[in-house]
This record gives sequence, structure tokens and C-alpha cells, in this order.
Amino acid sequence: MEFHPDELLGPLNEVEKKFAPKKVFAEGNIEILRTGFRISLVGSRRASREGLHNARKIARLISERSGVVVSGLAKGIDTTAHTAAIDNGGKTIAVIGTPLDKVYPKENAGLQSLIMRDHLCISQFPSGYPTQPKNFPIRNRTMALFSDATVIIEASETSGSISQGWEALRLGRGLFISQWLVEKRSLNWPEQMIAYGAQVLSEESIEDFFDTMPERCTTLELDAITL
Repeated sequence: MEFHPDELLGPLNEVEKKFAPKKVFAEGNIEILRTGFRISLVGSRRASREGLHNARKIARLISERSGVVVSGLAKGIDTTAHTAAIDNGGKTIAVIGTPLDKVYPKENAGLQSLIMRDHLCISQFPSGYPTQPKNFPIRNRTMALFSDATVIIEASETSGSISQGWEALRLGRGLFISQWLVEKRSLNWPEQMIAYGAQVLSEESIEDFFDTMPERCTTLELDAITL
């Protein structure tokens, strides 16, 4: 089904409207948008073992607190975040860079079908729209809009996740960076983002992190709407 973003998120302010898509297409249970805080977990397609471990752990913690894991259905961190949420009985939203009737990468066809059936999949690209590299940073802006906060799990200097980090900061949403990335001397972007308000996510700060999330109902007051 087709929606204006404010039909799903409520009225957008002028900052949110600047890069918001004119319309989005959604398939699945839209009540997920109303039943818990939403945290984007994003990162490298070629993720390290530590990055994948951290994605699984944070997705599990979000699910245990009735939050929603948002990610982009890409290889690596995204796939791990979605599957960890599902495996731990949580909810997940995929914001994808293709139309809903296409799959990228193709090996995630089963996962995309599962999310469309039991969770929620969102795209700003209409059927027939070509899959191009530029779609994915555009998608990242929309993912930041649909999330209360973004966590960058793992990212190189050229990762598309960095564009989502800057968009989260521009929107005034929480941006959190895994501590082990901040400690990597080879990376410059964490320090730059911290200067603009990003926070370090560590073992010690994880509970404070969850305390900053907005409260939404965690049980459905209405029957779930299946699109």
C-alpha cells in the first residue's frame, strides 16, 4: 500500500520534511510503528566477527525491551540485525533500496518475504524503479527518519552507514557509535560525528542508552493491520 510518511509517523516538522520521500510503499504489519521504540542498526556489508557479534547482541537487547530493530536488508550487519530480532521473538522493519517487488541481495529473498509477512517492509521506490547505487544512501535518509535512534555497529570511511549517521544528527535523533569503532585509530569519522553530538555506545552505557528511547505502547490496542 502507498502512504505519505506523515500517515505512518504523524505530522513531520520542517527539518523532517526536507529529505522525506513524497510517498512510501509498505507491506506487512504497520502497527509495528506504534508499538515500541525503533532503533536502526547499520553497518558494513563485509562485517567482521566482532561487528556481527555486536549486532546480534544489541538486536537481542532491543527485542527483550519490546523495541523494534530497523535495518536495510543488506548483507552483513543488516541481515544479522533482522535475523537476531526475529530469532529473539522481536519485531523488525526493513527499509529497502529497491521496490517492494524486487530483492537485493537475492539471497535475502526468503528473509524479505518473512519480514513482509510477519513484520514490516518499507520502500520509497515504486514498482519498476531501477535498482541503482544511489538508491541506497537515499534509503538511509528514510531509515533515519523512521528511527528514533541509529546505532552504527561497524563502518569504514566510505560506508553508506555514515550518511545515515549524519542524517540522524541533522534530524536531531540519537546517533550512537560502537565503542570499539571509536577506539580504532584508523577511522576519522567517529571523532567527527562525536563533535556534532554522536554518543559512544559501550557495555557501561547500554542501560542509559535504552533510557533515552521514547515510550510507546508495547501491546496492540487494535487488531494488527496486514497490508
